[in-house]
Amino acid sequence: MAVKDRDRFSTTTRLRLLGEQTAARVYRSQNRRQARRSRLTGRAAFLALVVCSLVVVLAYPMRQYISQGDQIAEQQRLARDARARTEELRDEKARLKDDAYIRRLAREHLHYVMPGETSYTVIDPDAADARRGGPGAGGKPWHSNLWDGIDSADRE
Repeated sequence: MAVKDRDRFSTTTRLRLLGEQTAARVYRSQNRRQARRSRLTGRAAFLALVVCSLVVVLAYPMRQYISQGDQIAEQQRLARDARARTEELRDEKARLKDDAYIRRLAREHLHYVMPGETSYTVIDPDAADARRGGPGAGGKPWHSNLWDGIDSADRE
């Protein structure tokens, strides 16, 4: 019995028992971690699948939403321009109802005069000579100069 007691309390025996107990605890701990890891891995995979599905489902509508931002801004700008043009046309319509404005337009654009008035038209002599084919044009009518220019463009 003395050998058993000595063997039971020897340092080597104690270390061996302690090592076996520690190894058993580590082994049980690893099994638990692996079981937890496998559960978390399955959950993580499912979560990743759900997130990827959401990204795929929402990618096209989000891309459309972002790309249409420029189109929306352009349409808003066109609407503002149309409103401004409408206001200008309303103002012009109101002015056209005024007889004095109509008379002024007739005088400016159509060179009308009121009864009893004398109309004078001043012609710039340099512009008149150029139109008639004056000094700068060689004395020929404008259409002759045009055809000469076309003919000379074909020559080398």
